[in-house]
Amino acid sequence: MPVSVKRKFRPLRFLGACIVGFFAFSILSVAIHRFVPVPITVLMIEKLAQGNGLDHRWVPAYQISDNLKRAVIASEDAKFCTHDGFDIQAIQKAERYNATHKRKRGASTISQQTAKNVFLWPDRSWVRKGFEVYYTFLIEHMWSKDRIMEVYLNSIEMGPGIYGAEAASQYWFGHSAKTLSRAEAAQLAAILPNPIKRKAKGSKRSGRIAANARTVVNQGLDACAAE
Repeated sequence: MPVSVKRKFRPLRFLGACIVGFFAFSILSVAIHRFVPVPITVLMIEKLAQGNGLDHRWVPAYQISDNLKRAVIASEDAKFCTHDGFDIQAIQKAERYNATHKRKRGASTISQQTAKNVFLWPDRSWVRKGFEVYYTFLIEHMWSKDRIMEVYLNSIEMGPGIYGAEAASQYWFGHSAKTLSRAEAAQLAAILPNPIKRKAKGSKRSGRIAANARTVVNQGLDACAAE
């Protein structure tokens, strides 16, 4: 009679297989989304479960006004076209500020926000931050800057249950993202730090963003993303 032999469980081998599997999955997923639209994110699912609804309309980059691309560069990441995913000076400045203030200030680039929004979960922890660094590295080396901007503007939260430039433009202004004016684009960019509480119309911050967007154009800081 054949004798069955139980294989001994080897934790290190299992751990190694998990690590290899994670790297293979992460690289494959980033490679796929270099070309394929992102249908839904963890944040969208979480907010939907909370009853916030879901309006997400993916559009290609050429159907999003350059005014919005310039506005988010002006408001979120002025060095987007020149850094490799991380703005070291902004990080150091935020660290100095946070050391003496209770209200903390972030320094995430558009690339970091894209990595977090698309591949990770909405949580403030060192574990998630570590994964964010890893995925930011991947998309910066596997995607173009134009693709990062395209995914960012299609995935970012811009209102209660509103995700992406097209849904936000329709919700706030009643027309497509392709026809956003400079003032409207600045108003959308102004709500990004807190899209649930802030409203696009009547934002005081939008005037400053519009002025900074003109600087973005004059200095060519949008060269990697604008048409």
